[in-house]
Amino acid sequence: MQAFDTSAKELDSPAPRLSVVIPAFNEGERLSPTLDHVVSFLASTSDWRPAEIIVVDDGSADETADIARSHPCPDGVAITVARHPVNRGKGAAVRTGFARSRGDRVLLTDADMSAPIEDLTLLAKAAEPDAVAAGSRAVDRRLVTQRQPLHRDLMGRTFNLAIRALGLTRLGDTQCGFKLFPGELARDLAAAQRLDGFAFDVELLLLARQWGVEIREVGVHWEHIEASRVLAIRHSSEMLRDALMLCWWRATGALPARPGNPS
Repeated sequence: MQAFDTSAKELDSPAPRLSVVIPAFNEGERLSPTLDHVVSFLASTSDWRPAEIIVVDDGSADETADIARSHPCPDGVAITVARHPVNRGKGAAVRTGFARSRGDRVLLTDADMSAPIEDLTLLAKAAEPDAVAAGSRAVDRRLVTQRQPLHRDLMGRTFNLAIRALGLTRLGDTQCGFKLFPGELARDLAAAQRLDGFAFDVELLLLARQWGVEIREVGVHWEHIEASRVLAIRHSSEMLRDALMLCWWRATGALPARPGNPS
């Protein structure tokens, strides 16, 4: 199914320095404060302007899209809304956001802002512009100010152990929703990525590694926010299924080559 876009404001520059992609599903209650925070940060520094914020409404039943469209922006910052008519999954929302990005670099961040936008500085310092900086809760647990409930924490650690055992990652935390990508890589990943569910992070990082892109794991501040969209039993089984699918694609040579690079 196709998404449709509306722009709250057009940038004067045709090439933003930064695209901030925010996947959102029924985020009407907390999206406005999140956009306030992101816009304020971008307006406070010239390092990342001009910048665009892309909110991908993944079939919400509330006013998520309207709130994003009507949010005010200063000069040099624009908000674009892409909307899925039905809920397709976070992986699909990220794919849509990456495909519509235009920035030299693309930041993926969650609508709940569990990792503060200010830590973009940490990601940018840790990785060259042609590398991926993956925010992580595992690098320095002292940066986690509010931990997840025990069952969520165990679910995440068990999943990470499983994908490490399967050889899908070397990272201690693939699921932190705060990652910085080179812009062209993000758009190439959007053309190649297939998983719609929560294992999309593993697929993105696996594809990037297959394509020879350096991935650096960076410790970021993190605070658990309630009202999670993750359903422990259902999504754990789906993530494991998708991880096994990635293993199958890799074993059978079905992982796609980078667009424009058949090798």
